[in-house]
Amino acid sequence: MTFFVENETDKEFGFDEAGLIKTVCLEAFTSEGAPVDNLSVNVLITDSEGIRELNRQYRDIDSATDVLSFPNLDFDTPSDFSIPDDRLADYTDPDTGELLMGDIILNADRIFSQAEEFGHSVKREMAFLTAHSCLHLCGYDHMTEDEEKVMFARQEEILERLGITRGD
Repeated sequence: MTFFVENETDKEFGFDEAGLIKTVCLEAFTSEGAPVDNLSVNVLITDSEGIRELNRQYRDIDSATDVLSFPNLDFDTPSDFSIPDDRLADYTDPDTGELLMGDIILNADRIFSQAEEFGHSVKREMAFLTAHSCLHLCGYDHMTEDEEKVMFARQEEILERLGITRGD
C-alpha cells in the first residue's frame, strides 16, 4: 500500500498525523476487502481556504467543508472490488500496477474546531474524517437515510476496532 500524505498547513497536531491516517486507511480498506497490498491513496491536509477553493473548483460549491473525497473507482455496489478488464487501465497505476483508490482532502481548521465542538480529541476527529473519506473511496455514500445509517455504522466499527472512541 502506498500513501502520499502532504500537510500544507502549519498546524501542529501533537501526534503523527501521517501515521494515524495510514492506520485508519489500512483498517478501513482491509475491512472493506480492498486489495491493501496493492493500492494507493493520496491525502492532503489543507486549511479552510484551501478546501474551499478545491470544493469550488471541483464541485461548484463555494464553501469550506471538513473533508473531500475524490474516488477514482466507480462502484455499482460499495466495496465490490471486482474490476472489469476494460476498466483496469483507468483504475491502476501503469508503473506499479497499484489500484488508485483516489484522493482525500482534510481541513485542519475544521478538525480542530469540530473536535472542540463535539468534545473529543483532535486525533479522534482526524480519524473519523479519514474513515469517512475512505468509505467514500470504497463507494459508500450518505445521500439517503438508509445509506447514511450503513456508512456511519461502518465508520464507527472501524474506529472501535482501532480503539479510537468518542471519549478520546
